[in-house]
Amino acid sequence: MAAATRSVPPAAARLAAKALRRFVFDPTLPWDRQRARFDRLTSAGALPPGTQVGTERLGGVPVERITAPGSDPRRIVVHLHGGGYTVGTPAAARGWAAALAGAAGVTVVLPDYRLAPEAPFPAGLDDATAVWDALTGDPVGDGPPPTVAVGGDSAGGGLAVALCTRLRDADRAVPAALLLISPWLDLTVDRAADRALLGRDPLLTPAWLARAADAYAAGTDLADPQLSPVLGALHGLPPALVQAGADDILISDSLRLTAGVQATSGTAELSIGNGLWHDFPLQVGMLAAADRGIRQATRFLGRHLPAT
Repeated sequence: MAAATRSVPPAAARLAAKALRRFVFDPTLPWDRQRARFDRLTSAGALPPGTQVGTERLGGVPVERITAPGSDPRRIVVHLHGGGYTVGTPAAARGWAAALAGAAGVTVVLPDYRLAPEAPFPAGLDDATAVWDALTGDPVGDGPPPTVAVGGDSAGGGLAVALCTRLRDADRAVPAALLLISPWLDLTVDRAADRALLGRDPLLTPAWLARAADAYAAGTDLADPQLSPVLGALHGLPPALVQAGADDILISDSLRLTAGVQATSGTAELSIGNGLWHDFPLQVGMLAAADRGIRQATRFLGRHLPAT
């Protein structure tokens, strides 16, 4: 969701999320129609003055590079957009990325990774790895300087964690930090089981999530840790900041990841917005809580992404 000019009441922002569910995240619609509708809604909106949006390829993957006045080109945040591995483009996170670039003085890279069902698992994870390799110049595991953080929202958050575990398991250097928004980390869970939570999240439904999971997995066991990284080992991950809403249909994934990382003596901070929903931090400029999320992420990156 692109940045707006001023905050609106939370009830209005909730209605916007509900409209997105009705118009886009409808499990009865073909994926191409969902994509067209989602792109039309997320590509509009003004960015902060001075924002620059560049396009290039990294490791063969198309990316957007978002900068603001004062952005450090060597302090990079790779953000993997959400959309259930089936819809979405960098435009969905462009407003959030512009706000973070301006507040934190970083460069944000938004990969346009391949989507299912045309390109199922592990295509998205392979694209994320290719972008990491191109940015860090670390194909053999010697270790890049600690100037690159990785993160994502929803399915993109799952990709970010899976990328970190893939690098760890290959004895390669991991990112300096993990910045996660409402991550989808367990594709095996029946989200209809918690009926109270189901009624509170205005954005996603269990039926849509199940269809997206099947499209991405394409027959691979949903319990595979590269599909559902919270089911795998959680040691050796970078320091993580996890932002989610208490009404998020995926809130249990954020809770489990944070507890799992902390149980391995890792560092994980969890920020829960009371009365807020899935991916609410992307509503920056519209929702005051999302603007606070940018400030929190800026402080987190200040601790874990050193100035060059």
